[in-house]
Amino acid sequence: MGRLKSKRMKFIICVCLLLGGYRLAAQSVRLIPWPVSIDVSEEKFELRRGNIYCSEEVLLSEAEFLKKKLEETGLPGRIEKRLNQRCNIVLQLDEQCRTEEEYRLRMTPDRLTVSGKTPVAIFYGIQTLLQLLENGERLKGGIAGPCCQIEDYPRYRWRGFMLDESRHFFGKEKVKQLLDLMAYYKLNKFHWHLTDEPGWRIEIEKYPRLTSVGGKGNWSNPQDTVARFYTRGEIKEIVAYAAERHIEIVPEVDMPGHATAANKAYPQYSGGGTPTHPDFTFHPGKEDVYTFLGEVLKEVAGLFPASYIHIGGDEVAFGSKAWQDDPEILQLMEREKLKNSKEVEGYFMHRMGDTVKELGKKVVGWDELLDAHPDTASTIIFWWRHDHPEVLRASLQKGFATVLCPRRPLYFDFLQQKADKWGRVWDGFCPLEDVYAFPEKQEEEWNLPAYSRDFILGIQANLWTERIHNEKRLDYMTFPRLCALAEAAWTLEERKDYGHFLNRLEDAYRLLDRYGIYYFDSRNPAAHPEPEGCRRQEREMPLDFRD
Repeated sequence: MGRLKSKRMKFIICVCLLLGGYRLAAQSVRLIPWPVSIDVSEEKFELRRGNIYCSEEVLLSEAEFLKKKLEETGLPGRIEKRLNQRCNIVLQLDEQCRTEEEYRLRMTPDRLTVSGKTPVAIFYGIQTLLQLLENGERLKGGIAGPCCQIEDYPRYRWRGFMLDESRHFFGKEKVKQLLDLMAYYKLNKFHWHLTDEPGWRIEIEKYPRLTSVGGKGNWSNPQDTVARFYTRGEIKEIVAYAAERHIEIVPEVDMPGHATAANKAYPQYSGGGTPTHPDFTFHPGKEDVYTFLGEVLKEVAGLFPASYIHIGGDEVAFGSKAWQDDPEILQLMEREKLKNSKEVEGYFMHRMGDTVKELGKKVVGWDELLDAHPDTASTIIFWWRHDHPEVLRASLQKGFATVLCPRRPLYFDFLQQKADKWGRVWDGFCPLEDVYAFPEKQEEEWNLPAYSRDFILGIQANLWTERIHNEKRLDYMTFPRLCALAEAAWTLEERKDYGHFLNRLEDAYRLLDRYGIYYFDSRNPAAHPEPEGCRRQEREMPLDFRD
């Protein structure tokens, strides 16, 4: 009996040692986001060249992308037309994979194989491979690392990041850098906020004053005489750049509020506002406004092949006071039997939503859009008001595809620590750990029925740029929170481990250093002090600010 107990104890110890050894081996592979399954062996690979074979012509662009990235790391590469012994990297389609984004990576000492059901799955496998190479051991003329097998797929379909370039303009090279890093960490939606009060940033051929006049100035300097915007050619270039990285760009043309820049260019379309927001809205009672915005959206739809156009619909009450006495709006209310300004806004959003649908796109709007009772099948709701969980519940219970982007913790213009002072706060901060813990940390507060979770499309962080006027501050507010966002959006809840993430973040810091990015250093915040924000007096908004 004693011998039997001894044997059992030895067996348990062996199992524990094996599991412990597996964990140590797995932790030697440092990836962000962390995959569904990883099996690390004792064997090593050594890569001194990249002879790439792709099983289908449809994967040729992925092979070209990988070849270019290998060359950037100093590894010569070529694309082989036939599978032969020289091919040490193989990209192949695999119908056995269950989802469109699921990939498998198999590494042996002689060959690295990436497989998946679609080109986008292969692309994500390539990003994992590039991270393994980035973090591998440098050899003379090559890179070495542990062999492993990885099976992986994302938790959410929508893994987004929004950049506001109306308040401050950053230009195409910065946008491309953001797209590179989004792709590296498997984010797939770039929401581009291109119009708002301070500036109109997208060229519209039919209405050139939108950029020549509306593109002048920014949040910190409204009198700036230089018009800054993206030309149609630049938009096409950036859209193509994103498409190569399987990132869909979702453009936003905000309406009927946040229209000041457009109304500065074409005052005949202004619906007025308040003393603090004098030209905040488009005029919902003028038929010419619907023609004007319809033509704008038609050009936007032609520039962006994405399935969606975001039309805002938020915070209209800041400027709709002028509607209450406007004769044309009063006539509209009488004609359409509208009771108040909220119903006028709903009328406007329905008409513009119909325009978007006629252009073959889905309507995307902020969560106030729910008040207009839009069509469930063709509308995506962005829930942003973290202090109104009842709005989230309503969106999901009504069956709307919903993207979670609450101010806390996913507004990256909110401060990340108590010591910082340039930016927004709302009863707390948006630190790295809260971004990582989303949405699990908040779910109990939401009280969501189990069935409604099926309508959560994904998550997104938003970077509003009132206080972000240069690249240094943009970097500081974005990184490494973008890495935490990526893992929150991709990695299954049961595979998340914040301590393990911080360990893997060491590799991200080295990469960001190489990119020349001035990030918030969570290890030692004093190493990268907070860059100064804008000094312009903040206008009245329903948020707490701290200077």
